[in-house]
Amino acid sequence: MASMPEGEPIRVAVVDDHEVVRVGLAELLNQEPDCRMVGEAGTVEEALRLMRSTPVDVLLLDIRLPDGSGVDVCRQWKAAQPDTHVIMLTSFGDDDLLFSSLEAGAAGYLLKNARGRTVLDAVRTVAQGGSILDPAVADKVLRRATTRNVPHDPLDDLTEQERRILELIAAGLTNREIGEQVYLSEKTVKHYVSNILSKLGLNRRAEAAAYLARREAQERKPAGSP
Repeated sequence: MASMPEGEPIRVAVVDDHEVVRVGLAELLNQEPDCRMVGEAGTVEEALRLMRSTPVDVLLLDIRLPDGSGVDVCRQWKAAQPDTHVIMLTSFGDDDLLFSSLEAGAAGYLLKNARGRTVLDAVRTVAQGGSILDPAVADKVLRRATTRNVPHDPLDDLTEQERRILELIAAGLTNREIGEQVYLSEKTVKHYVSNILSKLGLNRRAEAAAYLARREAQERKPAGSP
């Protein structure tokens, strides 16, 4: 990814559907000798016109626009102008939007309540090829980055009580017998059983029993066994 040549002002564009945000950012940027506001847009359509007509070094892009998604704009902009560094601006700390933005090529993500100095620092950082994340969401990125490739285990969705009832189902106990074991009414146990089947994507008690038996057999296998 190319960084800015020294001595050249950073050409910045703003895409946000709120005029007050665009005006505020323009005033902030144009007060800085190393930044120059070169364009603005309030919709996806306007943003794509700007993309086709104006070279931009840093794009400040609202993640939610009235006629579409800023994530789609980011993806198209990066395809048309690969050297543009995109910072997503949003009022929402939404994990899915955050990762969609990063996957679309965004170099940064800031909440709209960020201070002006924080925005300027972010513009300068990404212009030099760096990346920036708002501290409020940085820890979420780390957590998801370390777990996103781990296969989901449906058993993780079960509560401790549901795991206990699943074990009793696998042992062949009826709802009444399970209730006696865990001190719940037969009706409550029936509700638990329905939830367990739903979470595991199964239809019958026998399937739940077979599922748990299969899982326990897999866990008893020595490492490396087929």
